[in-house]
Amino acid sequence: MELKLNDIFNLTEEEINNSKIELNMAYGSQGDSFIDHWLKQNDVDKMNGTCEKCSFWGWYADNRRNFYPGQWVFSFSRISGDEWLFISAGKVVDVPENDWAKVETSERFKPFFGRLIVNCNKGNKFARYTFNLSSYIEKISVKEILSCLYSGDKFEGYDNVYLPFDKLSKIFKGEILPSYYEALSKVCGVYCLTDKKTGKLYIGSATGIGGVRQRWGDYFSSKDGGNKKLIELKKKEKEGYFEKYFTFTLIEFFNKSYDPEKVKIREQYWKKCLDTINNGYNSN
Repeated sequence: MELKLNDIFNLTEEEINNSKIELNMAYGSQGDSFIDHWLKQNDVDKMNGTCEKCSFWGWYADNRRNFYPGQWVFSFSRISGDEWLFISAGKVVDVPENDWAKVETSERFKPFFGRLIVNCNKGNKFARYTFNLSSYIEKISVKEILSCLYSGDKFEGYDNVYLPFDKLSKIFKGEILPSYYEALSKVCGVYCLTDKKTGKLYIGSATGIGGVRQRWGDYFSSKDGGNKKLIELKKKEKEGYFEKYFTFTLIEFFNKSYDPEKVKIREQYWKKCLDTINNGYNSN
């Protein structure tokens, strides 16, 4: 069943009729992507819906107002196609001439800022980006509500899994890329840890019930993952070394129902190919 925007906003008819919607696509005269401008802002402002010059431009065409004091404005930024990110909402206080409107940001909708993605067909409105909310409210459906702020990154397939330790850490903390965390839970496989400072490699396999996510979670928690040579490295260099220099790459992936022994055979194959017992961090 399709979830409409107002199923979660719960706006009254009076509120809808007194509201505008912004569907922002291009930023400034250069036509840069508006979402790229928003992504450059700091996370505190993103969560509060207060990013500078990201919402509520007050004028268009021949000095005509987009908004009037007392109106509500719901601001969205285009991700791609018909997908839009909800970035702010508030009540207009003032509309200075040829400037951004002064707005009291809404606490009511704050939990959705930077997290709510909707589907909406803007139509052939060309340069127009501000409309009466009543014209769109029934056309907008909820695609997803992210567990964290939208980062612009997305899971692009198991054959493209490469994560520096700091990015892996943010994923496991739930700060970015919830789709990545879920995807890593669905497969087992063979992986490679790379020490960027020395060039040494460690080859391992993930065959547990939690898949690659479970095994890489061990490294997130302990840094060494319980591996002999990595334990020795941690004693010598401390945990910060792993956070600074280690990266995680998925070399091969399999359905979790795949025979674990066959995964182990592939692990040994890669150890041999890359000589990680003699010249890396594998001990056997």
